[in-house]
Amino acid sequence: MVHHSGSIQSFKQQKGMNMSKSEIAKETSLKPSRRSLPCLAQSYAYSKSLSQSTSLFQSIESESQDPTSVTSISADKAEQVNNEEERKDSVLKCSFTDLSDFCLDLGKDKDYTDESEHANYDRSRLIKDFVPKNNSEPKPRLPKNDMNYIASSGLLFKDGKKRIDYILVYRKSNIQYDKRNTFEKNLRAEGLMLEKEPAVANPDIMFIKIHIPWDTLCKYAERLNIRMPFRKKSYYTDRRSKSMGRVQKYFRRIKKWMSQNPMVLDKSAFPDLEESDCYTGPFSRARIHHFIINNKDTFFSNATRSRIVYHMLQHTKYENGISKVGICKLINNGSYIAAFPPHEGAYKSNQPIKTHGPQNNRHLLYERWARWGMWYKHQPLDLIRLYFGEKIGLYFAWLGWYTGMLIPAAIVGLCVFFYGILTMNASQVSQEICKATEVFMCPLCDKNCSLQRLNESCIYAKVTYLFDNGGTVFFAIFMAIWATVFLEFWKRRRSTLTYTWDLIEWEEEEETLRPQFEAKYYKMERVNPISGKPEPHQPSSDKVTRLLVSISGIFFMISLVITAVFAVVVYRLVVMEQFASFKWNFIKQHWQFATSAAAVCINFVIIMALNVAYEKIAYLLTNLEYPRTESEWENSFALKMFLFQFVNLNSSIFYIAFFLGRFVGHPGKYNKLFNRWRLEECHPSGCLIDLCLQMGVIMFLKQIWNNFMELGYPLIQNWWSRHKIKRGIQDASIPQWENDWNLQPMNIHGLMDEYLEMVLQFGFTTIFVAAFPLAPLLALLNNIIEIRLDAYKFVTQWRRPLPARATDIGIWYGILEGIGILAVITNAFVIAITSDYIPRFVYEYKYGPCATHFEYSESCLTGYVNNSLSFFDLSELGIGKSGYCRYRDYRGPPWSSKPYEFTLQYWHILAARLAFIIVFEHLVFGIKSFIAYLIPDVPKNLYDRIRREKYLVQEMMYEAELEHLQQQRRKSGHPVHHEWP
Repeated sequence: MVHHSGSIQSFKQQKGMNMSKSEIAKETSLKPSRRSLPCLAQSYAYSKSLSQSTSLFQSIESESQDPTSVTSISADKAEQVNNEEERKDSVLKCSFTDLSDFCLDLGKDKDYTDESEHANYDRSRLIKDFVPKNNSEPKPRLPKNDMNYIASSGLLFKDGKKRIDYILVYRKSNIQYDKRNTFEKNLRAEGLMLEKEPAVANPDIMFIKIHIPWDTLCKYAERLNIRMPFRKKSYYTDRRSKSMGRVQKYFRRIKKWMSQNPMVLDKSAFPDLEESDCYTGPFSRARIHHFIINNKDTFFSNATRSRIVYHMLQHTKYENGISKVGICKLINNGSYIAAFPPHEGAYKSNQPIKTHGPQNNRHLLYERWARWGMWYKHQPLDLIRLYFGEKIGLYFAWLGWYTGMLIPAAIVGLCVFFYGILTMNASQVSQEICKATEVFMCPLCDKNCSLQRLNESCIYAKVTYLFDNGGTVFFAIFMAIWATVFLEFWKRRRSTLTYTWDLIEWEEEEETLRPQFEAKYYKMERVNPISGKPEPHQPSSDKVTRLLVSISGIFFMISLVITAVFAVVVYRLVVMEQFASFKWNFIKQHWQFATSAAAVCINFVIIMALNVAYEKIAYLLTNLEYPRTESEWENSFALKMFLFQFVNLNSSIFYIAFFLGRFVGHPGKYNKLFNRWRLEECHPSGCLIDLCLQMGVIMFLKQIWNNFMELGYPLIQNWWSRHKIKRGIQDASIPQWENDWNLQPMNIHGLMDEYLEMVLQFGFTTIFVAAFPLAPLLALLNNIIEIRLDAYKFVTQWRRPLPARATDIGIWYGILEGIGILAVITNAFVIAITSDYIPRFVYEYKYGPCATHFEYSESCLTGYVNNSLSFFDLSELGIGKSGYCRYRDYRGPPWSSKPYEFTLQYWHILAARLAFIIVFEHLVFGIKSFIAYLIPDVPKNLYDRIRREKYLVQEMMYEAELEHLQQQRRKSGHPVHHEWP
């Protein structure tokens, strides 16, 4: 055994020294690494020899049909083809003896324990372990890869054998015949099989069904470095101490309790997800003997087949010329009107799923995920990923994680709000305002406003206290820490998902160029430093010029937003005089509230109108930049849309929080806009009530509008599409691809709108949470609906999107981190400037009764309201009244030596506000950084498992090649050695 191990090491060294260039090229494309895709079969088979596998592959290639035509097959011919295919498939399956021989050579890595490598393995037991058990009550299997089910669902060609992988749609009346003909001819030349069929409901619509045969699949799978399973994966289990055993028992009890949790999904409802894991490697036709191929029809999943077909559609020419390429351009010029992968069947069934099982993955997703009755259940992320791809699966994983993390934030915010309710009547400030019947406030407008008693603001004072109380600072710090914990633990969750979904090293693979980029810069090439191949290159001067134009467009749109906010401010100044003299007594008494409410509604209409223009402008600016890859295009477009909508949504809120009532002057010397309109003041109870109103209305109305546009609008469109095809045709007679055609297509921007909505909501939840502690609760309630709404939309109302792959949520994570930093700064300024926390704090310890009497029996805020109001002589207003009125500010009285100048208390409060901002920011940023340092991005056990499995995959690759070449030596009659021949 020691000699054998040493020979293996000497083989590795010798192999690296004596390898030819062609061998190096092959080995580079097959860099071994650990993968954990689910196995595509329950029993694990391994080919007996390379000659059998390669001969099978060559026979499949030579006997495949001509891809340029699709012919009908007779019954006898079909039976012969079936027998031949069964014979080919059987060659790929190993007997138990061959499998045991293979496992004996790799026995030292079988269980991946720390036991001795000299352990002897019982051959009979090894074979017995691989015998499938016959359960008395087998679980129903999901027929997602069953060709019989695919035939019954109408997802095959007319010959009943070739499955439909993609659908193209065009109108017969369209004049772009030559482009379509050339495009389809080139698709056939690339190896695809096409079949045309007219629509049942509309004779002008023609469907092109696309099938990708086995040899074309293998060719493009190798070209795209698609990873496929090659051996069963066994998990590494090390020896733990006895103390850890007690901890494991404790966690086992928790896990047992979690299985009884009503929110946990019933695993028996997902029988097809209980498959074992496999190691995977880049697919290679030359090494097809490495991979587990039980059935070539199901070896590549539906998602993989769709991705390969879409890649071919994107890189096929339709006219002569480098720029005349891709299905996207054909759809834009009207040659085709749609291209999509078909759904797996209907999402509803006449038989209940509990007794008859699911008909397909779509039916299972609807019953166990998309129905509104499943709102409290966890999401079946593995099934979502299997059906819609990793990119959409990561979106729902992130959305579910975000929603779950909102629960503690909503609970704490609700506690802060209820604390305000319970202590509202006991608040010293509210009591003093409600009892101030002889205190008159100065008029808040020039013409139609009169003196107002301070106690008329009693209700507003109490409502303000609900959001501005002793728990506000604590909640702001809590939410800043919460945002950090949310993002750090999401990184851990993402790493676990990327490991489970075989995405650990996928990001290292070179992404293909966008056809638009290739067509634009095909004359300018340079060698790619990663692949070593020449590719189109965008000159730096051209890139900088386009970026400058794009940035100029962004600043122009942001200035347009600021202009719109300024227009709303002018509207508030104009109408407040009108509302103050309104005929209705209620509006006349509450004219400030009416002014704010009307301005909020108008601002919301402007926001939604500008969003439409922003999307088109962002699309044009992104295309103007000519991004190199699709991910670069998505990131650039997403960043522009976020900047536009974030400024559009929050600019009015920033105005109310930090500018409203700050520069109004004082009675007798008010500042006026254009020397005409007097600037608006805050309510006598403060500006925080205006900020709460602005946030609450915009957040509530925007969520309602988004939910309607996401679900209500597609429902109406799909209903109208079904209504138009009422010509005596029953739904049962319409094939699946035509039913999919009648559904709404997914947004051309993919998941951008979904992420953008949630990221903007995250900003609402964190940035101004000090002024609106109920924001996390509203976000939580909305997200519970949003998850099922998005699920229902994806499963029932949209055509099936392309199952794309991704390793993370893209640029949105960086945006979320930026929002977290901005939230700390904004909340510090809201507490210090917008709320009355700092003035109360300074009065309590500097000017209040507690400043001189430490054991004062009453509240330390006694007299605060009177202290916070300045005096003004009414005779100076020229309204024919004498006496004094009060206004919110810290200025000297008319009888002082410096009337209406800022007092010393004003400068003390200003210094305290600046000090609070600095201390708050440094404290919270320090806590955030410390928490981020304590929480690793990848769990320790997962990190060790990944490193262990990378090592094991390399060993398996080397030893599999050693065994295979030894078998070749036996066939040729050469002596067999226990080292590399």
